[in-house]
Amino acid sequence: MTRSVRASKIGLEKANKAFKFKGWTQDYLAGAASCSRPVVINFFAGRLVDKQIFQAICTELGLEWGEIAELEAGEEQASKTFTIDELVQMARKNICESIHKRCATMRVLDMTQPIELDDIYTSVNILEKIIGRRPLEIAQLLQNLSLNNFERFSLGDVRERRVPGFEAVKKYSKLMILGKPGAGKTTFLKHLALQCIEGKFEPKRIPLFISLKDFAEAEAQPTLLNYLIQLFTNYGIAPNTQLNGGWLASLARLGLKSANQSVDLTAVEKLLNQGKFLILLDGLDEVREADSKRVLVQIRDFSTQFHKNQFVMTCRIAAREYIFEQFTEVEIADFDEQQIDSFAKKWFKAKDDPVKGERFIKRLKEEKPILELATNPLLLTLLCLVFGDNFSFPENRSELYKDGLDVLLKKWDGNRNIERDQFYKRLSLKRKEDLLSQIACLTFERGDYFFKKKDIERYITDYIQNLPDASTDPEALQLDSEGVLKSIEAQHGLFVERARSIYSFSHLTFHEYFTARKIVTSANPHAIDDKTLQTLVTHINEKNWREVFLLTAGMLESADSLLLLMQQQIDELIATDDKLQQFLTWVALKSNSVKALYKRSAIRAFYYALDLNLAEEFALARDLARDVYVARDLAFAFVQNLTLAEEFALARNLVRDLDVARDLALDLTLDLTLDFTLDVARDFARDFALARDFALALARDLALALALAQDPELQHKLQELKQELPNFKSQNLETFKQWWQTNGEAWIPKLREVMIEHRNIRHDWQFSNEQKQLLQQYYNANKLLVDCLNSECYASRDVRQHIEDTLLLPVKTSP
Repeated sequence: MTRSVRASKIGLEKANKAFKFKGWTQDYLAGAASCSRPVVINFFAGRLVDKQIFQAICTELGLEWGEIAELEAGEEQASKTFTIDELVQMARKNICESIHKRCATMRVLDMTQPIELDDIYTSVNILEKIIGRRPLEIAQLLQNLSLNNFERFSLGDVRERRVPGFEAVKKYSKLMILGKPGAGKTTFLKHLALQCIEGKFEPKRIPLFISLKDFAEAEAQPTLLNYLIQLFTNYGIAPNTQLNGGWLASLARLGLKSANQSVDLTAVEKLLNQGKFLILLDGLDEVREADSKRVLVQIRDFSTQFHKNQFVMTCRIAAREYIFEQFTEVEIADFDEQQIDSFAKKWFKAKDDPVKGERFIKRLKEEKPILELATNPLLLTLLCLVFGDNFSFPENRSELYKDGLDVLLKKWDGNRNIERDQFYKRLSLKRKEDLLSQIACLTFERGDYFFKKKDIERYITDYIQNLPDASTDPEALQLDSEGVLKSIEAQHGLFVERARSIYSFSHLTFHEYFTARKIVTSANPHAIDDKTLQTLVTHINEKNWREVFLLTAGMLESADSLLLLMQQQIDELIATDDKLQQFLTWVALKSNSVKALYKRSAIRAFYYALDLNLAEEFALARDLARDVYVARDLAFAFVQNLTLAEEFALARNLVRDLDVARDLALDLTLDLTLDFTLDVARDFARDFALARDFALALARDLALALALAQDPELQHKLQELKQELPNFKSQNLETFKQWWQTNGEAWIPKLREVMIEHRNIRHDWQFSNEQKQLLQQYYNANKLLVDCLNSECYASRDVRQHIEDTLLLPVKTSP
């Protein structure tokens, strides 16, 4: 196209009509268009005029210069050949490669190579309302956190109704997607761009993915319109791009220059005015503070002027300070377990290791605190990377949590060269961790999982006022504390506003980790009388402190003092109750009488649970036997199968095989079989609906006990009890039930008496409710002690041996 153009005959008619309507003089128009009066005369005479001046005159007259200018023959042919929609499809075809190059892969954290987005993309959900939890919902969560009924909770469980992300995009033409760091906002936008260019979403629009950070830092600070034009140039008709003649001619009709030059303003404006773009604006929170005001104004004006287009913008949830009135705000939801499952399977399938994916999901479900972190896609990616390298998670979970926090505190912004502003920027990583640890410990000690904004700002003020460069002015300190809170929430996502001015840590796991970190940094791990550790062990019976104990043990330079203090605190629970001490004395004597290859502490745990009928608590015996050499692998499997209540049935079926049972520890097997027999009889007495199954199980268990018994007198007694039972095989079920209703109540005590006399088990201790509660607390606390001991904590051999030798022994009895 030439540098000068003239008005066509029809164009001149429109121009003269517009000029008369304005009521201007030629001198006035010349001044408005920044040209001379003779140029205006040439314009209205249909002579050649410099193109830029021609455009300026048309703009002042309110005219589209492309409709006024005289077109060349090729342009006229193009205008007859192509519609706007056809041109859009041509543009889509030419930018397809560029969109795929920019959006089709992702590479984050320590990934050694990019991964295809489509290979791992997991559909996201949107929360249409982001007002946070209502006070009633928070109260319901707090009720679950009582000391006696602590259950780990997911902070996303009571949020607003979830809808698929694409539904929200289809519903709103201007959408602001908010989310925590690493929530998957950018990934979702890239997926939108790919779906659009592949014709699966908004197939009649041209997708443009714009990094607002790149736009803000572009040379010469272009307007958003000019920046979009440049992107369109690079995507669609960049130099050396092979385009067909019809496409070039058609774009020329809309105001484009030659193939090796930039796009003219009018061409893109025409497409924008007709709403032909899907404009994806990513990372408003990543714009530097110095550029923020300019960028916000550009977005507001641009989206208002070209309102017919589809706009989707992303921003961290706590970073938005400016309200875009025409944009609907939604929040990207945390992953639920189904999404976690889908992402992990896709990840490991992309790595050609689907078996590892199944193993990963299984381990996640076993590790609830780690599963909480997996609700964040970024942290889920970290977990996949860690698991992919080791086929497991670290035994010391604190190492894994530290890696996750490093990602949120420094790597996520650092890897993308994002600079943050404000006072918070001057805090070192250690100072940030110290501040978070102090807040975590203060609130956790008080049982405050949700805390008011004014309280958390006060905690921040108390910390930062002692820093070397802190202001001494109270108002300045208050502003700094507000800025620090906002930065922790927006930059790292470690604090989340759950309701108006009500905050919590984003994950209970992080609250627990930072609490443990504060204890570790404050304690003297070599002093048995350390006040910090002594305070910690006072919480040994509080379920909500369990993870803090495990993390503290794993993070301490030496866990000796903590472990010994825990055992001391446990012993004191029942030290003054003579009856409970008597029970522990029985446990010790009974365990010493058993012939087995297991540790004595493991056997004590076995009989402690057996005589209290705590089938679901055999995990302690399993943990204590973990490192013990046993005669056969099957014998170890037997103890392992006592781990969970539902697996107790597996142990029962195992010992019902006489040949297998004889290969196991005979005393343990016999006592367990008798215990089964007593439980079956008691259950039968309670419920006759399953009479057939009970009758068969009772006969089978009693027969196995007879086969295992070595003592002739015990054999005789068991045989007598068996003979009292009617023969179920020779009599009908109804006869058996009638006999049991008449005689069963007397038969059960006889069995118990035989067990007490000949096996010294299942005594009727007649503990009070308070004593039962103490025994349960005592057992749970010992279980926690053993869990700490078996974690990756550093403890001396002497301390480990001492704890194993004295576990579950009465205080007054030496090992």
